[in-house]
Amino acid sequence: MPKIVGEIVRSPEVFIQQLLVGLVNGALIAIIALGYTMVYGIIELINFAHGDLYMLGAFASLTVFGAFGIQDGAPLGIAIPVMLVALIACSVFCAGLNIIVEKYAYRPLRNAPRLAPLISAIGVSFIFQNMGLFWGGLKAFIPVMGSNSAAPKSFPDLLPRVDILKFLGIQTSIVFTTKDLIVLVVAAVLMVLLHVFVQYTRLGKAMRATAQSRDAAKIMGINVDQIIALTFLIGGALAGSAGILVGLYNNTIVFTMGFTAGLRAFTAAVLGGIGNIVGAMLGGVLIGLLSSLSDQYLSSRWTNAWVFGVLVVILAFRPGGLLGENVQEKV
Repeated sequence: MPKIVGEIVRSPEVFIQQLLVGLVNGALIAIIALGYTMVYGIIELINFAHGDLYMLGAFASLTVFGAFGIQDGAPLGIAIPVMLVALIACSVFCAGLNIIVEKYAYRPLRNAPRLAPLISAIGVSFIFQNMGLFWGGLKAFIPVMGSNSAAPKSFPDLLPRVDILKFLGIQTSIVFTTKDLIVLVVAAVLMVLLHVFVQYTRLGKAMRATAQSRDAAKIMGINVDQIIALTFLIGGALAGSAGILVGLYNNTIVFTMGFTAGLRAFTAAVLGGIGNIVGAMLGGVLIGLLSSLSDQYLSSRWTNAWVFGVLVVILAFRPGGLLGENVQEKV
């Protein structure tokens, strides 16, 4: 620890740079974490397939770009409309796929012991991952996928990389580009819209009522099945949005990307208080910051151990997470 503090004091700009990197990555993790926390808050299901759904969203957006012939460095006048089309298409695709999975894989097991839907979610995760592997091998129909189905796919570099600080005349080694700003703004808008929807709309109130008690919600005339389907729809749309954002930011995707991202997003949801939307946002940002600082000052091979170590320590003192509530189960 004294060594790390010494490095921060000697190079504060490096520390600030890692904070910015962690903030951007944390925002992306938070979007994925929202899907986990919403589903758990409504039906107390840990949807392990959510990370792989996000991966399919990235593949869907790449397919749209390939269909329009968009490549690196495409003019913004052409790229922006196609990006909007891709965002809508992959969000609708992931939302629809999530609704289908909820109806045929999770709904029949809703009243079964908790282990049954959990195993079902793991099975759906494997199905989605193999769908990504198959999708990546469709070179004859989607040339942008390349010849090797398992190899990483090149995502078109479309977001501008103007260094905002240098553009403002600030001479520093810290790099904060328009690409980082766009990702942060889009992520923030999505999270704020979701929070407003859940807190202040009629359907949002129905979702919160269903989360508190499904039986009581039914008595009050709420169609619980529709509300749960709506929750999966919103979670799937967020996963699709995260897929295209990560593709545009990192410029590479692979069919295994859902496992790591899903694991960190689930950790973020638990850290913030699973079932709590604001907690998922906070947890995502904290996971991003912890990962970035660990990569810089420790070693990337210790990052996961460091992140989960912090999670264990926090849960030891706050079992419900940072913003979660410790609810005692009545017998």
